[in-house]
Amino acid sequence: MGTKKPRRQYSPEYKADAVKLWRESGETQEAVAHRLGIHPTTLWGWVKQADIDDGSREGTTTADKARIAELEKRLKVVTMERDLMKKATAFFARETER
Repeated sequence: MGTKKPRRQYSPEYKADAVKLWRESGETQEAVAHRLGIHPTTLWGWVKQADIDDGSREGTTTADKARIAELEKRLKVVTMERDLMKKATAFFARETER
């Protein structure tokens, strides 16, 4: 089996610059993506997200996605704490019965 290439990550500034370049150039997304050395669907996704972020398209904004991710992390921690407390309560309940 082949090994997977590591996924390249781009800064928010790079993405914004790429979207701005496409919007101001008058070229196709494919042409701009080729010049930048990225896949056209990558640029398309960035343009779509930029439209969502500026309110011209429906969807979940980047800020909301970050907030949701943070809340999911916190929920995971709280759930683990709750489960630990349940186990501790059950343990101490058994100990007091003896």
